[in-house]
Amino acid sequence: MSDTVLVEISDGVATITMNRPAALNSLTVEAKEALLDAARRVSDDPVVRAVVLTGAGRAFCAGQDLREHQALLQSDDPAPDTVRMHFNPLAVGIAQMPKPVVAAVNGMAAGAGASLAFAADFRIAAQSAHFLLAFANVGLSLDTGVSWTLPRLVGHARATAMAMLAEPVASGPALEMGLVNAVVPDEQTVAAAQELAARLAAGPTVAYVAIKEAFAYAQAATLDEALDKEAELQARAGATQDHRAAVAAFVRKEQPIFIGQ
Repeated sequence: MSDTVLVEISDGVATITMNRPAALNSLTVEAKEALLDAARRVSDDPVVRAVVLTGAGRAFCAGQDLREHQALLQSDDPAPDTVRMHFNPLAVGIAQMPKPVVAAVNGMAAGAGASLAFAADFRIAAQSAHFLLAFANVGLSLDTGVSWTLPRLVGHARATAMAMLAEPVASGPALEMGLVNAVVPDEQTVAAAQELAARLAAGPTVAYVAIKEAFAYAQAATLDEALDKEAELQARAGATQDHRAAVAAFVRKEQPIFIGQ
């Protein structure tokens, strides 16, 4: 295992930490492969019921490591198609994780780093956090799913401005525009995200997966199609032990205990 990404599991919550603090957790090929491996492992682990994604040190993630990228561009070997090899699978792995994902954004989230945060289900931002879509600054378009996630979070106009003007958005404005769910003191960022993840881990995780799937499907569906999808997902959730146990607990005026089945 690479030490560029760390995974810690406690009480049903997996905390994935991008671990290149001296380089602001910028993403080398090694780091991207380690992050993708970590996402897949926690996705498949039945012990894990919620996930926190964060970065070590003073930044969440500065995006692509441009020093490595420049070296690859200048080498005789063609640069790998890192968008298809790494960034696309990472976007899918986070956005379609079959359990809730909370991004603890501790400092700068730039480029693909911002895109990873936007792919999560929740974003807890440090007061010092900034979000920067810096792709245009180096003559590039968008990747890591941000063309899909960001307009759905803040609308087309704001997403266009963030992408084309490449100006950082601080935590306060990010909260106002609905880009993050909460802003907390810097030293509390990861703890606040883990607290939220623990709450989610104790909840009806099968229902959460269905909710994620319903929203994703409805983005490109007609009303009739969305209704059919809701019926399909509601039938699936209604057949779970969690649903039956929760209804019985409600009737008894007790708190339900969810097992994720």
